[in-house]
Amino acid sequence: MTSTQRVCFRLKVRPELLDEYRARHASVWPEMLREIEASGRRNYSLFLADDGELVGYFETDDAAASERYLAQSEVAARWEADMARFFVALDGRADQASEQLPEVFNLEQLLLAASQPAEMQASATETSGTGTSGTDTSEAQASAPETSEQAHGVVGEARKATT
Repeated sequence: MTSTQRVCFRLKVRPELLDEYRARHASVWPEMLREIEASGRRNYSLFLADDGELVGYFETDDAAASERYLAQSEVAARWEADMARFFVALDGRADQASEQLPEVFNLEQLLLAASQPAEMQASATETSGTGTSGTDTSEAQASAPETSEQAHGVVGEARKATT
């Protein structure tokens, strides 16, 4: 059984380039779209606030393998080089330098945890951990916090993702 990792990340787009950034993403190169798909990413979305805050989300079976695939892709390298000027304070390629946001709430996981007997919740919470390549939903379901307050106490590390 393959588990799904959910990855959320953020970057900052230069405010004076917001309209052009939106236009570029309305017509992403077809070969870049195919590379993202071939990397194993699905349900991929970008959200852009008026102040330039960019939040991205995707699901994959293996975030590390997806990153490796895109890091070796000539198409992704060309796309990222072409898009580099859009980002504020970026050290390197956007797909390799974005900040991952830790997941602090997941309705499905909490509902599942709430439906389990208390002994299973406590046991699962004590024995599982979080991976480094996004949220693994099979691990997370077993380790879902017992309360909303515990869920909101989750802290994560920065990691890389693709824009």
